[in-house]
Amino acid sequence: MSRLSQAFAKEHPALVCFVTAGDGDTSAVLDALVAGGADVIELGMPFTDPMADGPAIQAANIRSLAAGTTTADILGIARDFRDRHPDVPLVLMGYANPMLRRGAEWFAAAVREAGVDGVICVDVPPEEDDALGPALRSAGIDPIRLATPTTDAARLPEVLNGASGFVYYVSVAGITGLQQAAQGSIDAAVARLKAATDLPIAVGFGVRTPEQAGAIARVSDGVVVGSAIVELVARHGADAAIHVRTYVQGLAAAVRAARKGIA
Repeated sequence: MSRLSQAFAKEHPALVCFVTAGDGDTSAVLDALVAGGADVIELGMPFTDPMADGPAIQAANIRSLAAGTTTADILGIARDFRDRHPDVPLVLMGYANPMLRRGAEWFAAAVREAGVDGVICVDVPPEEDDALGPALRSAGIDPIRLATPTTDAARLPEVLNGASGFVYYVSVAGITGLQQAAQGSIDAAVARLKAATDLPIAVGFGVRTPEQAGAIARVSDGVVVGSAIVELVARHGADAAIHVRTYVQGLAAAVRAARKGIA
């Protein structure tokens, strides 16, 4: 089994945690996420125009780029993380420009060498899978697809075709961090997705509290938390790691206490 498959095969739903590469002491924050109980790590690739992200992650992108973070730096962070945490799945999340600038084959080979398990490319739609998907699959990297509240029955098969690792359900039709979907709409969406695929379904966007995470975990295979963690990094700077660990411990406890499966 792949690392991602193992993470979603646990007795509890997976806690998926996001942090922006190069924003603060990323290695220390990544270690804090693992120590706090994160099952899957998403490492954001900073970009000048992060169209799907809200103010917190936009600001993290700006801080990271201002510090001079490069693709080589991100791959180095990933490589070092893999050395320290050989069993924890690592997913790169970002936009097409940095991923495709040197060609899809180069990028796929580089992330494989760095120990990355999956890639989420926000702005390459499934209809344009040939831009990146074949190279990732040939390298053994999972192309993780996004589904949204506007992904209707006609388009869902296209979204799922060629997807692997897990499906990331974006629970609101908007940007990260600003709003939380009603639990009833999440329940219905997860049920619809599960009827269409055997891939695990992880739900994100707007998840901030252990109570929210636990409620989502009762119906999904995973819960994604990003902006709230990025805000802790911004607020606490060099001391962020301990605060991130404590926060993630609360999320992990709620997720582990949730009943896995559709309620």
